[in-house]
Order: sequence, then structure tokens, then C-alpha cells
Amino acid sequence: MTTSAAHANRGKSSRSAVQTAALVIGVVFLLVGIAGFIPGITSNYGSLQFAGHESEAFLLGIFQVSILHNIVHLLFGIAGIAMAKTGPASSKYLIIGGIIYAILWIYGLIVSPDSAANLVPLNTADNWLHLGLFIAMVALGFLPGRKHPISA
Repeated sequence: MTTSAAHANRGKSSRSAVQTAALVIGVVFLLVGIAGFIPGITSNYGSLQFAGHESEAFLLGIFQVSILHNIVHLLFGIAGIAMAKTGPASSKYLIIGGIIYAILWIYGLIVSPDSAANLVPLNTADNWLHLGLFIAMVALGFLPGRKHPISA
């Protein structure tokens, strides 16, 4: 028989702040990845290319996307959801993901938008978003709960 305290705690989340952050970021990335494949949410959908700057599709009419770009968002989302199971994994996801976005931000600043090297593709709006993701994800990676796994 369960105690009243155990019964009262059932259903309450035992997620730490860093786990919640990783889960939320993961779900957002997953939704963004899906949205990149939906005409209307993605303008110029007919010009969506697999990769490269030739793709003239824009998520929300702002962020240049390609099939590869959308797949990257889907993978980041799946990783965030999967790694939100423990505090340490959540922290690693957020910090390493943030560092990856810092690299993408720097890459976007260096590579010309019309260059063949612009594979993902990246535009000015993407660059600003990547800077924001870098700062936010790394900061969130240091939320409480990152050092000790949460028991089930």
C-alpha cells in the first residue's frame, strides 16, 4: 500500500531546472524542424533545396532553410528530448549545443551568403539567432541539477 505522501508526490515532476530547459529547447527544435517542411509556415516552399544557398525557402518568411537545415533542427530536437532524462546529460546537451551554435554563428559571419560553402544555408537572421542560441543554451546549461542524475 502506498503512503499518502508517496501518493501526493505521484505525478509531480522530478525534473531539475536544467532538465526542463533541455526538454523545452529540444521540443522547440523539433517543432521548428517540422515547421520547416510545412508550406505556408515556410514561404517559397517550392524552392526548398536539399542544401546550399540556392534554397529560397524561408521559415516564417525570415530564416533561410533547406532540407538539411530542417533535418539538423529535427536531430537537435530529438537529442534534447533524449538527453533531458538526467541533469548531467541535459547540461552537456545545452552547453555543447550552445558551442555548436557559436561555431555556426562564426561560420555565418565568415562565409558569404552566396558562397557555395554556405551549405546549411545561413542568412543574417540565422546568424543573430545562432548568437542568441549560443548565449542562452550555454547559460541554461549551468542551471541547478546538472551535477547529479535525477533518480526515477
